Amino acid sequence: MRRLILIAHDIRSCHNVGSLLRTADGLGVEKVYLTGYTPFPVGPDDTRLPHEAARLDKQISKTALGAEKTQPWEHIASLDDVLAMLQEKGYTVAVLEQSPTSVKLPDFSPPTAVALLLGSEVDGVAPELLARIPLHIEIPMFGRKESFNVVQAAAMTLYHLRFA
Repeated sequence: MRRLILIAHDIRSCHNVGSLLRTADGLGVEKVYLTGYTPFPVGPDDTRLPHEAARLDKQISKTALGAEKTQPWEHIASLDDVLAMLQEKGYTVAVLEQSPTSVKLPDFSPPTAVALLLGSEVDGVAPELLARIPLHIEIPMFGRKESFNVVQAAAMTLYHLRFA
């Protein structure tokens, strides 16, 4: 079975984080890494102010519906640390982003261990990260909009990675 990791980097919305955790749980993702300024649920050894952690946790749990407790996740602020660790463990990191070199999702044949990197809801993955990570995957668009919501895009891509 294919090993899947999800990296949610600089996601701003707690509701998107909750939905990503729920989606990851449903598609058998091994672990979700919440990096950059992505909000995260209350966890062990949480160093945030208790009222701030509780407020964010409540918003995340609204869409996670318990997945924040069942889906393995970890908050590591440094994306570079997460990328180095996963590459050391043999994961191929793929960025979900439109770029001149991106592979269309239906044409992508995933390796056995994939870490899918998602970026900001508005700006996507920063250009300097795109330059450092060579594998880009994009979902073909057929309408007038240029992109999907980050959770919808993650769900489609993780489903393809799971069953391709």
